[in-house]
Amino acid sequence: MNAGVSAAVAAVFVWLGMVLAISFLEAPLKFRAPGVTLPIGLGIGRLVFRALNGCEAVLAAVVLVGMIVARPSTAAIVAFGVALGALVIQLAAVRPALVRRSNTVLAGGSGGSGRSRSRIHYAYVGLEAVKVLALLATGILLLTW
Repeated sequence: MNAGVSAAVAAVFVWLGMVLAISFLEAPLKFRAPGVTLPIGLGIGRLVFRALNGCEAVLAAVVLVGMIVARPSTAAIVAFGVALGALVIQLAAVRPALVRRSNTVLAGGSGGSGRSRSRIHYAYVGLEAVKVLALLATGILLLTW
């Protein structure tokens, strides 16, 4: 395995672990902690997801450079493209809508439906699931290439 593939594999699995830990573990659990109100939970979520998305962008760049150097299989490139596409959609369209909704809730409005999740929240979670599957496929394809 050359250095490009090694760097890409490492970045893919770090990225995958971060998404799994934050999106599917921390995010749902924070609202169950004693004393965490909706405004506090939203504030924490905004900070955590802003940091996660920044890390994801850096890791995506590492994977991209590693793939340019290594020239892996077309399947690995396509799988990475799916993960990258999901991230771009989240950053460009979904996350800004979630920020607007949380601004409304934090300002005292209901954000559309009070404590329930919005459709845009489900879109973000769906894209996270797509990203998890695509990153897993990317990592496996790079390891077996």
